[in-house]
Amino acid sequence: MNFDQMIARIRDGEGFIAALDQSGGSTPKALRAYGVEDSAWSGDEEMFAKIHEMRCRIVDAPSFGNGRVIGAILFERTMEGTNREGKPIPQELAERGVVPFLKVDKGMHEAANGAQLMKDIPDLDAQCARAKELGVFGTKMRSVVAEPNPQGVRDAVRQQMDFGLQILGNGLVPILEPEVDLKSANRAETERLLLAAFLEELERVPEGQQVMLKLTIPAEANLYKPLVDHPKVLRVVALSGGYSREDACRELAKNDGMIASFSRALLEVLRADMDDTQFDTALGEAIDQIADASCGRPTA
Repeated sequence: MNFDQMIARIRDGEGFIAALDQSGGSTPKALRAYGVEDSAWSGDEEMFAKIHEMRCRIVDAPSFGNGRVIGAILFERTMEGTNREGKPIPQELAERGVVPFLKVDKGMHEAANGAQLMKDIPDLDAQCARAKELGVFGTKMRSVVAEPNPQGVRDAVRQQMDFGLQILGNGLVPILEPEVDLKSANRAETERLLLAAFLEELERVPEGQQVMLKLTIPAEANLYKPLVDHPKVLRVVALSGGYSREDACRELAKNDGMIASFSRALLEVLRADMDDTQFDTALGEAIDQIADASCGRPTA
C-alpha cells in the first residue's frame, strides 16, 4: 500500500486498529496475561524478546489478515523487528492490508491539574524519519486526564496537538490520545471539556491535512460525533480502558462512526501454551467481535 491507499484504508475500512504497543512498563503485565511468568525471562532484552514473539505470532496468524484489522500500532522495537520468516513487521502488515503506526511517546509526568502530560520527545523528528523509511503511516502518543479540571484538559489537548503538528510536518498522520480515566468520578464532565478543547485545537490543523483521535469510549453515547464528522479528523478510534472486551464492544457499538483500537481487550484470551489452531481461533473470534462493534453491530 502506498500512502494514499493507507489513507483510504483508514478512512473507509470496516474494522478496527489493533494496539500492539505495550512499552517497558506494561510489558511484564502483558506477558503474565499471556501465560509467560517473570521467571521466564531475565532483563529487558529477554523480556522484549518474549513480547516480540507474542506479537509476531499475532501478526502471522491467518485471522489477523482477514481484512477486519485495518491498522496496527507498534512499539518501536516491533517496528524495527522482523516476523518469524525474517520479513520486516511494517512490510508484512502492509502486504496484509494492515496500516502500520508507531507509538512515539516517552511516558508521562506526574499528575498536575488533574492530568498527566507527556514527557518531552526530543528525538521525535528522527523517529518520524525512521518510521517513514520503514513504510509506517502514522504515530500514536498517550496522556491521561483524570479530573474535569479545565486547565488540565486544555494543557493535555494542546500538548497532543503541538506534537501532532510536528508529526504532520514530518509527513505522518498522528493519533492524538488524551485518555480519560474510566475511574474518574466526573468522567462525563471531563469528556465534555475534552470535546470543547479539541474543537478549538483542531483549528490549528492546516487546511487539507488531518489528524486522528484515540479517546475513551464516552459515558454519553455519540458525544464525540462532532469530532467523527470534523473535516480535519481522519478517524476517531476508541481505547478499551478498563473495560472487558464484552463491555468495551457493547459500549463502543453505541457510538456512530467510532471504531476500536483495543490492546488488552483484543489479547485477553490468548495464551502462550495454545497450539497454532487454538491461538488463531481465539484471536479470530476476538477480531470478529471487535470489528462488529466498530461497525455498530455488538455481538449478543
